[in-house]
Amino acid sequence: MAATHSSHLLALVLLLSLAHGSLGAGRRLMELYTPQPSELLTYHNGTVLRGAIPVSVLWYGRFTPAQKAVVSDFLLSLTSASPAPTPSVSQWWDTIDQLYLSKAKGAAAQGPKTITQVALARQISDERCSLGKSLKLSQLPALAARAKPSKGGIALVLTAEDVAVEGFCMSRCGLHGSVAGARAAYVWVGNSASQCPGQCAWPFHKPAYGPQAPALAPPSGDVGMDGMVMNVASMVAGAVTNPFGDGFYQGPKGAALEACTACPGVYGSGAYPGYAGNLAVDATTGASYNANGASGRKKYLLPALFDPATSTCSTLV
Repeated sequence: MAATHSSHLLALVLLLSLAHGSLGAGRRLMELYTPQPSELLTYHNGTVLRGAIPVSVLWYGRFTPAQKAVVSDFLLSLTSASPAPTPSVSQWWDTIDQLYLSKAKGAAAQGPKTITQVALARQISDERCSLGKSLKLSQLPALAARAKPSKGGIALVLTAEDVAVEGFCMSRCGLHGSVAGARAAYVWVGNSASQCPGQCAWPFHKPAYGPQAPALAPPSGDVGMDGMVMNVASMVAGAVTNPFGDGFYQGPKGAALEACTACPGVYGSGAYPGYAGNLAVDATTGASYNANGASGRKKYLLPALFDPATSTCSTLV
């Protein structure tokens, strides 16, 4: 199996734990720390996914139509032609292109008019969980292959809340890797609603560790699905900027920090351990968000993106 890159749940837990005793001290420690050049997130002269990116989705386990719509509408909003109020999902996606994809090898030859366009290619359901409800990481590439990803595309494997995946909740909320022989990437994310919402759906659930601030209201009303969107966004950002382990990353390949995982727990300006940052609030529902979907139909909370040029976390709000 190809090397995989996980969402850095442990990094977020560490940040929340730092905050538990003294938020002020935790913030000062973060502000005083200056990483060494060898620790910075840099480009390793490899492949990124750019241009047309077809995304194939495998729904593993039972998801309602409304739950599926939360994720599929997010994917369609990445590069939708329909205008959206600012800040928007498409702005977040454009930032990935500006900070990463346009800086990769071969981007200059493609020209500035090359648009990284996401297309929802197909959706497949396995409601009966043909491989069982307790999955090993080694089984994920086979599930991804079932989605039949195209070359240069992404297979998105989403597991339902009653499906256990090796390491889920303990060390990861999702991961990405590559499909052998297909020259495609895959992403896996689980629904944490009944297993670990405090770890994988924070700030829409009280955290498992650290300061117990009130949970924020999720935009869709479904804590598990809004948590999935946050982690899908993070893993897709990693998959397009570092699909085969030689793109943009920081640290050792087996535990690399990437475009979003280098900014754990940051969703808005002013964020610090235990506080997601300054977010927009829907006047009608009271839900917290930082990005509008296509045509303003849905709202989402998306992770900050690490800016390699400034070594800061770039947020939409």
